[in-house]
Amino acid sequence: MEQQFGPALFIPGKRSGRYPYSHSLYIEADTKVLIDAASDDKRLRELREGPGVDAVWLTHWHEDHFKYLRLFDDRELWISEKDAAPLAGLDAFFDAYGMNPEERQAWIPIMEQAFHFKPRKPHRLFNGHRDVDLGGVTIEIIPTPGHTPGHCALFFREEGILFLGDYDLSKFGPWYGDRDSDIDEVIASVNRLRAIPARIWIAAHEKGVFPQEPADLWDRYLAVIDRREQKLLDLLKQPRNMNDIVEARIIYGRKREPAIFYDFGERSMMGKHLERLIRRGIVQFDGIRYSLI
Repeated sequence: MEQQFGPALFIPGKRSGRYPYSHSLYIEADTKVLIDAASDDKRLRELREGPGVDAVWLTHWHEDHFKYLRLFDDRELWISEKDAAPLAGLDAFFDAYGMNPEERQAWIPIMEQAFHFKPRKPHRLFNGHRDVDLGGVTIEIIPTPGHTPGHCALFFREEGILFLGDYDLSKFGPWYGDRDSDIDEVIASVNRLRAIPARIWIAAHEKGVFPQEPADLWDRYLAVIDRREQKLLDLLKQPRNMNDIVEARIIYGRKREPAIFYDFGERSMMGKHLERLIRRGIVQFDGIRYSLI
């Protein structure tokens, strides 16, 4: 259900904003802005026709946030400077995910047909923490790296509305499986967001709107990271290679289809945990297997 919060209209995504969709925000000010164009194509067309859309902002570069961006190709596109490169072409996009050649070949038709990917050069770039005045509405752009290097949250200071983007407080927990994702930055960004004196919290997926302080949901969300890591440590009581770790299904709980999608998620997310544990001197890698030190 759509909900209005001051100048911000919450537009629910299909399938409750679950992948491959996300929720959107529409800001009606002197400059009319759509944030994350992947909610509902019919509704987004209606907004384009009236009251209109002057610019589209992306909280980050992932495909489930630009699914319907083609509807606004003649409008300005804004994104963080650190997240602009993956939009330049499919090679750059797959590089940013860290996909291997087999995964890339499987994803080419998906990106072209389901997400309508085409190379794009943003018109404007967010750079650091700043305020943007849209004419009657001021939005504070808050860098929240970790999920992606340039992920941004948005704070409407006067109204107390905080758009969390993909720090969605879901039971699944955070995603940090890209080439340049970072678990410790995810934790720091979530803690930065929870300290902001908001009155309404809006996420890009699932529940979407939190009209009351999320309270223990912040802790539950971050606790997923610790549970994943502890399961990995238990698994590594015996040396394991990456295939063994993927087959343990620590991220998704069981084998799912399409395998090439879910296996990538297991490998990439577990890879980030392994990098972190190696840096901390807890795990070692002999070139084939990982084991506890």
